[in-house]
Amino acid sequence: MCKSNNKRPSFESIYLRLARELSRRSTCKRLQVGTVITSTDYRKVLAVGYNGNATGLPNTCDREEPGNCGCLHSEENAVINCDAPRHIEKIVFVTHLPCVACAKRLINLGNVKTVYYGEDYRLRDSEQLLQSVGIKVERLDVAAT
Repeated sequence: MCKSNNKRPSFESIYLRLARELSRRSTCKRLQVGTVITSTDYRKVLAVGYNGNATGLPNTCDREEPGNCGCLHSEENAVINCDAPRHIEKIVFVTHLPCVACAKRLINLGNVKTVYYGEDYRLRDSEQLLQSVGIKVERLDVAAT
C-alpha cells in the first residue's frame, strides 16, 4: 500500500489556481481575471475564459475607463466557450467576484451550483444576486503560487 505524507490539494484549490494562471493571458491593463467552469464532480473542465478584446481585434483595451475598458469579461468568455447543456450542473471558479452583468450571464448558463472566487471585486452586488437564485457564493483563501 502506497502512502504519502504530502497533503493533496483540493479540487477547489487546483481550479482557482488554474483560473489565476489563465488570467495571465488577459490583455486588460486594469485587472486580469480568469474563469474555469467544471462539472460538479470536478472531473471535467467544461470551459475556460479570461478577459480581453474579441478574437481578431487588437490585444488592448478600447478605453481607459475602469469597468468600461471594452474588454470581454472572463466569465463572459467562459460562458461563450461552454457547450455543456443547461441541465448539466456546473461549478464556476473565478479569480475575482463577478460583476452583476457576469453574474446574470452565469445564471443564464443554467445549473450553476456554486461560484468560488479568490478576490473581491470593487462592487459586491453580484453576491446577493447569485444567492437569490440559489447559487452558492464562496470566497476561497488559496495562496497564490
